[in-house]
Amino acid sequence: MELRRDTMHRAQRRDRPALTHSELESFLRNEFPQAFKAGFSIEEIWHGGAQVRQAYREDFIRPGGTLSGPTMMALADYAMYVAVLASIGPVPLAVTTNLNINFLRRPGAADLLAEAKLMKLGKRLAVGEVAIWSAGSVELVAHATSTYSIPGPQDALRYFHTNTLRE
Repeated sequence: MELRRDTMHRAQRRDRPALTHSELESFLRNEFPQAFKAGFSIEEIWHGGAQVRQAYREDFIRPGGTLSGPTMMALADYAMYVAVLASIGPVPLAVTTNLNINFLRRPGAADLLAEAKLMKLGKRLAVGEVAIWSAGSVELVAHATSTYSIPGPQDALRYFHTNTLRE
């Protein structure tokens, strides 16, 4: 029996996220709508992690017939953003401060799945890793590590105050 990647690395215990799946999706549609135009979707969230999907599209193919590196980098970044938000709640100003990716093998002509796991969640920084694989496969096509900066309460209040005034 073949083990599928999407069931191999599941944690035994998944803590409840700070937002429900629908709350997080609604927040992202409002604050980051381009993610859905790019074909991203959220498969699962929990406190400390997330699994997301990048729908396969022919326009993501680079010369040589493989999915482009920027496609996988964007997926890794999105997966981390979702994992961070699932853990801290709706904080739109949480931003990437570092992203390092290793491309391990050529992805198949299929959707890409990514699982982000936070290794450390502090008051001002979140550090995590992202595993990326082709749907239907167990072998990783890329592995990323990333750090997110989490704004302080005063920055979040300033953001919401500014955006409320514009509406």
